[in-house]
Amino acid sequence: MELRRIGEHRWEIPQTGGMLVPGAVFASESLIVKASEDRALDQVANVAHLPGIVEASFAMPDIHWGYGFPIGGVAATDVDRGGVVSPGGVGFDICCGVRLLSSDLTTQDFARHGDRIMGELDTRIPRGTGKGGIAMKPLLDGVLERGARAAVDAGYGTDADVERCEERGRSAGAEPDLITEKANERGGGQLGSLGAGNHFLEIQVVDEILDPQAAEAFGLREGTLTVMIHCGSRGLGHQTCQDQLRLMGPAMSRHGITMPDRQLACVPASSREGRDYLGAMAAAANFAWANRHILAHAARRAFTSVLGPTAGDLELVFDVAHNLAKLETHVVGAEHRRLCVHRKGATRAFGPDHPDLPADLRPVGQPVLVPGSMGTASWVLRGVAGNPALGSAAHGAGRLMSRSTAKKQATGSEVRSDLERDGIAVRPGSTRLLSEEAPYAYKDVDEVVRVTEAAGLAARVARLRPIGVVKG
Repeated sequence: MELRRIGEHRWEIPQTGGMLVPGAVFASESLIVKASEDRALDQVANVAHLPGIVEASFAMPDIHWGYGFPIGGVAATDVDRGGVVSPGGVGFDICCGVRLLSSDLTTQDFARHGDRIMGELDTRIPRGTGKGGIAMKPLLDGVLERGARAAVDAGYGTDADVERCEERGRSAGAEPDLITEKANERGGGQLGSLGAGNHFLEIQVVDEILDPQAAEAFGLREGTLTVMIHCGSRGLGHQTCQDQLRLMGPAMSRHGITMPDRQLACVPASSREGRDYLGAMAAAANFAWANRHILAHAARRAFTSVLGPTAGDLELVFDVAHNLAKLETHVVGAEHRRLCVHRKGATRAFGPDHPDLPADLRPVGQPVLVPGSMGTASWVLRGVAGNPALGSAAHGAGRLMSRSTAKKQATGSEVRSDLERDGIAVRPGSTRLLSEEAPYAYKDVDEVVRVTEAAGLAARVARLRPIGVVKG
């Protein structure tokens, strides 16, 4: 495959064969080498075959191999001109995302009370591959329709929390009736739980601020503690993706669509099958919005139980998804067009004055949350004007090695010992599985974020250092 460097941090895969647009990869020299090694660039080229795709098949600096789409892939199709929707452009963990809460607590508070706080979180945060959570049937029904708002109405969190969520914590167009009985059975009992894999709850300290104005707007102060939560739609979302993929293969034939990779199953977004996928996806997304919302409530209660009522005043900075397909209006070729924007392991990153942002954040732009690894750092960025990738940015450090490869490097116990030696308290759901998520399994998040900023995708605001990790 030909790969051209067209800028310091931008590379192009020229449009060839059945590609309808070129591929556009934002990366440094070291990151582009890693992307080439795991065939993620082949997936960028394959995505460029999607009917109705506009501008380019984009790849963020954290790109790596995924299902159909690369993780870190962004693609938008014109809904009114035959543009398709593809479950591979969302992934199995529908609406997986990140929620960040700020506090006035300091590292001194954690030094005095950290063991008890971690103990409370260990008890209150359900995690692992099986059941666990607060699921009650009436709440689940409301959640699939109304997302985080249903959780607030049930006594979890506040109205202010909803205002600081992407889409205000509710994906439009949800069709709960399209969530199958199997999906409800598989994930219905998992509402309010982390899950496993790379999902986590971290206590972090703000150890560097680069943009004081944005940090103040976000409620971030140097030396204070934050809580970051990374999880998604659990088994309900995974099964929903499976169910929809099963239907989409035959539907492709009816619509006369062929793709170079069967994992890129797709149908016109405006077709009955496309509308059904978007409706089922939105319902699963609403589960994820509410899931992170309820976990944040549990984190607040953990802090309150140790430090008293005011310690539970963890304020929501923002909640963003990084696995969604959304209908958005963007300017393409000097024309406003209605697009189905797929972000698979990529974060929405709207710039200042965007009407979809909360009023208090419009002057500085949307918070963009980029978790790293449990042994390094995470970042808060902000959206900027002129984003070249349809208002999208990186979603994390990105995997450097597979889970099986990572497990061969060290045992889970060794990884835990290394983290604790570095002053990071760890409460794993499974010590054995810690090695799959070890810091060495991920790319350098500082490099990913540096390139994200240099490429004009988002701007750095603050760096967060982990001091306590609850893992699935």
